Amino acid sequence: MDFPMRLRPAPIFLLALAALSPAQTSAPAATILEIRTITPKEEPYSGWPTVVLRANGDLWSVWSGGRDAHVCPMGQVRAMTSKDGGATWSYPRVLLDTATDDRDAGVLETAKGTLLVTTFTSLAYEPYLKRAQSMGELKSGGWKAKPMPPDQLARWTAAHARLDDAARQAELGEWIIRSTDGGLTWSPRIPTVVNSPHGPIRLKDGRLLYPGKELWTGSKRIGVAESLDDGLTWKWLAGIPTRPGDEVPTGYHELHGVETDDGRIIVQIRNHNKANAGETLQCESSDGGRTWTVPAPIGVWGLPSHLLKLRDGRLLMTYGHRRAPWGNQARVSADHGRTWSAPIILNGEGAARDLGYPSTVQLADGTLLSVWYEKLPDASVAVLRQARWKLD
Repeated sequence: MDFPMRLRPAPIFLLALAALSPAQTSAPAATILEIRTITPKEEPYSGWPTVVLRANGDLWSVWSGGRDAHVCPMGQVRAMTSKDGGATWSYPRVLLDTATDDRDAGVLETAKGTLLVTTFTSLAYEPYLKRAQSMGELKSGGWKAKPMPPDQLARWTAAHARLDDAARQAELGEWIIRSTDGGLTWSPRIPTVVNSPHGPIRLKDGRLLYPGKELWTGSKRIGVAESLDDGLTWKWLAGIPTRPGDEVPTGYHELHGVETDDGRIIVQIRNHNKANAGETLQCESSDGGRTWTVPAPIGVWGLPSHLLKLRDGRLLMTYGHRRAPWGNQARVSADHGRTWSAPIILNGEGAARDLGYPSTVQLADGTLLSVWYEKLPDASVAVLRQARWKLD
């Protein structure tokens, strides 16, 4: 049940979904304080957001917007800001709009106060456009098939024609843009070697570490890139080993990491290999990201994940859950990521699998704010949703 733009009628104490595995502890009690839509009604399809809390208390949320659908040629990187803990948000603005699809946006504030926004360019729409041009319909993999209206087909065709074939291929890449003036102006795109939806992380030693995947190389390696100059340049640091029997190009995707209080770096991986398909895998580094353990399952079905270190040192992972209960979930680790609690349901009334990619921040009062995207019942486009909640 949806509660747009108002508080839920009463706090909800969330329970574990299933019997605990040996690697899980019981879920901490949690209370949902509010769930609502934060994108304006007129905003086009919005997907794959990230939220960050700046040192000055401002919130930034970035995402891929200006779209027709989950896959299309018109994606832009958009952003909103909040100065009151997510109670209100600014009107969306466009940060980046190339001549092809700009997808999945991550955001980070560096120790110097620089804002970094990540994205990647994609031509995943091309097979669907060609099919629509030849057959007059759109079928997007496992997504619901529907006829492509003539005006949409004309729009896609015109957007596609902005570049020729060679120029479209040259546009493919993993990118970051920087702002050193609080988001007023932004740099040109900078290549980042790897990509992942929620972008890089800050380390205690001052480095920026980007766990991710090479999207457009032949090998499509997963590993970490690093920046030693506040995000101006990026270089490959180390690969993450492959679990025996797994394949990286088709099986490992969408990494995110966090540095623990005991000096390790935890990275989680979206897994589509036959073993533990649909689960989150985890690996770790104890030498600053230079070497990594072999990825292993942690008993969590759902993906992709976002990792956050809470102020008390515990770790929080939030992730999409694209089967019943459809929605988003969270888990807590009290031992620096070695084990994870049973799930906490943030929302469980999703209409379909076009949802997820939650990220979370901890506000000044200790409450948590999670932002995700979701296609609501009977809606033609996906919207951004937020939950304000707390661990009891």
